[in-house]
Order: sequence, then C-alpha cells, then structure tokens
Amino acid sequence: MEEKETVETELKEEQKPQKDKKKSDKKELEKEIEALKEELAEQNDKYLRMAAEYDNFRRRSREERDSVYENALCDTVSELLPIIDNLERAAMYDDGEKVKEGLLMTAKTTISVFEKMGVEEFGKVGDTFDPNLHNAVLHVEDESLGDSEIVEVFQKGYKKGKHIIRFAMVKVAN
Repeated sequence: MEEKETVETELKEEQKPQKDKKKSDKKELEKEIEALKEELAEQNDKYLRMAAEYDNFRRRSREERDSVYENALCDTVSELLPIIDNLERAAMYDDGEKVKEGLLMTAKTTISVFEKMGVEEFGKVGDTFDPNLHNAVLHVEDESLGDSEIVEVFQKGYKKGKHIIRFAMVKVAN
C-alpha cells in the first residue's frame, strides 16, 4: 500500500510541472495573441491613413489639373482679345481701304499671338509635300515644277512643337 501511495505521489509531482508548463504556455500564447492584435490594429491604422492620403492626393491632382487648364484657357483668350478688338475697329468703317487696313492689322496681330504661344505656321508655296504635315487635295502635272512641290496653299497648317493643330491643305505638282 505504501508503494501505491508513493507511486501516486510521484505521478502527481510529475503532472504538476506539466500543468504549470501548460499554464505558462497558455499565458505566452495569450500575450502573443495580444501583441498580434496590436500589430494588426497598427497596420490597419496605417492602411486607413494611406488610403486617406491617396484620396487627398487624387483630389488635389484633379483640382490642380483643372486649375492648369483654366489658367491656360484664360491666358489663351487674353492673347486673342486684341484680335477681336481689331476686327471690331475694322467693322466700324465703311471705306473699303480702311476695312482692308484693319483686316491686315488683325492678321498681323494673330500671327504675333501665335508666335507668343509657340504656334508655328507651315505649308508655303515652293515647300516639298510631306504627308505628315500636308493634305493634298489637288494634283497637277507640270514639268516646270519640282517633284512633290507645293504649288498652291488653300489653308495654312499650324503646329505646336510636334503636335499638329491643323494640316495644311495644298495643291501638289508631279
């Protein structure tokens, strides 16, 4: 009987550290879970802040883009107003010579405005035809003229840098 009590006591003593170990493991796991919850909360907060910053960035970018467009449009109209003024002055005259003079002044002002804006005119008589710049609407055979030479311009072409605003409408020889 004593032997039985000794064995039971030994078993209890062996189980005691296991229970203590299970309790400490449980406490460690609970601490780890809490730490992970805190880290998740931090990451979620960072994500929400980043999403809000991105929305603000998109809004500011859209507003800035709209503002740039508005400013460019206002600057362009401001440059074109002298042309309207010249046309109105020319319309006040009954004399054909005065009207012609006013129209020539308007044309010069228009060219000046385009130069300020960096718009170039192209498509002149004598230039070589380039399908990237010119739209040939008529063709004429004439041995006295060069190959693909522009002989008449119906509409001048305009470009800003590499961007073609309007193709020149021309008549081409040979």
